[in-house]
Amino acid sequence: MATIKRQRQKSNRDQNRLAAAETTATNVRQRQPTFYGVLAIIVVVVVASASCGNDETETGGAGDAVEETSNDDTATDLADTADTTDTTERPISEGCPAEDGSSPRTIDFAESQPMCINPNETHIAVFDTSEGEIRVELHTENAPVTVNNFVTLARWGYYDGTTFFRTDPSIDIIQGGGPHTESPSDPGPGYTIQDEPEFDLDPETGQMTGPYRYVPGQLVMARTGAPNSSSAQFFFTTGTRAALLDGQGVYVVFGETDEAGLGVLQSVIGLHEPGGALGGAPSRTVTVNSVTIEVN
Repeated sequence: MATIKRQRQKSNRDQNRLAAAETTATNVRQRQPTFYGVLAIIVVVVVASASCGNDETETGGAGDAVEETSNDDTATDLADTADTTDTTERPISEGCPAEDGSSPRTIDFAESQPMCINPNETHIAVFDTSEGEIRVELHTENAPVTVNNFVTLARWGYYDGTTFFRTDPSIDIIQGGGPHTESPSDPGPGYTIQDEPEFDLDPETGQMTGPYRYVPGQLVMARTGAPNSSSAQFFFTTGTRAALLDGQGVYVVFGETDEAGLGVLQSVIGLHEPGGALGGAPSRTVTVNSVTIEVN
């Protein structure tokens, strides 16, 4: 009996230990979620804090971007202001005449004119002649070198007091711009300018060909047959026969007058008197009193 009783007691003790072990395991399992939950909360808080920091950084970045955008805008404005300032004072001021034409008249130069105009501005050449006023809008965008040369010479007074020394109804032109001799053989200002554009050479004829086409009312550069040979002489087209020059197309068109100006030009060619090798000249002296430049 004692043995059975001891066996029963032992069995009860084993069961109690097993139950206690299961209880302990259960308590451990129940405590683990709490631990991990706390850990998770801590992680969430840390991550949230980090996220807030990143948000601030991103906001700061966005703020920087806004500032940079603002700075870019300011830089753009400053660049625009700088451009305006530069063009107001002229990109190359040294060697340029006063814009109001107050510089002493000069007709001889050691070198070509510096860039004295802003090609983005509109330039109007106003010819005050003995036959009336001719207003010409210059083609600054298409021929900036030619326009700059003409405008700068005009501001030096190069054309003041000169004459229209040639009229030629066979091609409807009147020519001027020769203050030294008042003739097509005038030596010019002492330099030549580049063609705009560079012209092609016809392989069959050996002659240059260009893109220009001629209609009444244009202001055009005179030249010789050599490349880059224009300097200061010019001519106006007064009628449809100027289209006879289309086959060459190398006389740079750099301005165009209005209807009133064309009327003055046609009155000048109406004074044509034949003579000489180049067609003739007006029957009375037609003087270019001045050429002034308006800028818009």
